[in-house]
Amino acid sequence: MKNFQYFVWLCIAITLFAACKSGSSSKQATTSTLVSLDKKNFTDTINGKVTSLYVLKNHRGMNVSITNYGARIVSIVVPDKNNVPTDVILGFKGVREYIKTPDRFYGAIIGRVANRIAKGNFTLDGKSYHLAINNAPNSLHGGNPGYQDVVWDANQLNDSTLQLSYFSKDGEAGYPGNLMIHVTYALDANNALKISYEAQTDKETVVSLTNHAYFNLNGEGKGTIDNELLQLNADRFTPVDSTLIPTGKIVSVAGTPFDFRQLTAIGKRIQDKNDQLINGKGYDLNFVLNKPKTDSLFHAATVIGDKSGIMMDVFTVEPGLQFYSGNFMAGKNILKSGVKDDYRTAFALETQHFPDSPNHKGFPSIVLKPGKDYKTYTTYQFSVKK
Repeated sequence: MKNFQYFVWLCIAITLFAACKSGSSSKQATTSTLVSLDKKNFTDTINGKVTSLYVLKNHRGMNVSITNYGARIVSIVVPDKNNVPTDVILGFKGVREYIKTPDRFYGAIIGRVANRIAKGNFTLDGKSYHLAINNAPNSLHGGNPGYQDVVWDANQLNDSTLQLSYFSKDGEAGYPGNLMIHVTYALDANNALKISYEAQTDKETVVSLTNHAYFNLNGEGKGTIDNELLQLNADRFTPVDSTLIPTGKIVSVAGTPFDFRQLTAIGKRIQDKNDQLINGKGYDLNFVLNKPKTDSLFHAATVIGDKSGIMMDVFTVEPGLQFYSGNFMAGKNILKSGVKDDYRTAFALETQHFPDSPNHKGFPSIVLKPGKDYKTYTTYQFSVKK
């Protein structure tokens, strides 16, 4: 009898242990994409200016963390299809990690000119300008220093709005004109993050600003983005040469691996034998958006996380969108969740004017003159695929 009782109690104990372990694992799985960011890790002084971390919140479970170092998005937490909070941005635990990494663009505002300028050269009003070559043989994302490397002045207007400002001096990184820039992040009640850009110059210059957030809609550290579904509102794209500089042509996506007019898995055609995919080691191209004639926001893209069900719609007023599939990610950085930024574990959708625009008369102009205002907007709207 005693042996039988002992057996019963042993079975109960094993069952309870298994249940507790299962409950613990389940809890760990539901929170594994979330990391509690410590503001102390973002409090520093760089070139005499203080950095910090700012949080935007709404009442629907979405929050956005931003640092004024590079005016960059550190985290975006949204609920997935099971209402589990999920961080869809790749980022780091503190400002020092952003300084040390050779991958300078994580989550940052990019400028003075986003994307590449051929050999760092352009001519404006009859004068030649030469930029730093930081992506040989070209200048990339503003050259050196770019806006990802500077500390912006921050003004949190309320729980859901942050304004960041930066004064870019005449000659900085080789660009002409003193440029005053304001970037505003605003989170609304419908889980939409709107980024508004404004700038004024005292001398003719070139300007094209964007944000370089790295997204994984299944959550940071949740593996490849190859199976996430992408749709682009673009009938055409600008092909590039072997150095990723546009050839000047604008061609149709029809019959190519670049036709994302219907929802398509990102990795479905990424291994196709196509010169453009070979040049970029995957997708790294500017798509010509089907932009209406009005200057109001229009739909540019949709992405759906295949595991999370999280859907992101991108709206903009820009004529182009750079789709980058994380081809140069190499696991060199430890992300805030403790995992590495492995190959193709994130994508970027950078709303923009076309790359190398100053050197292509047929591309939309990025020239800004004194007395004129530079204004552009992009919204990332989050929901769940039903």
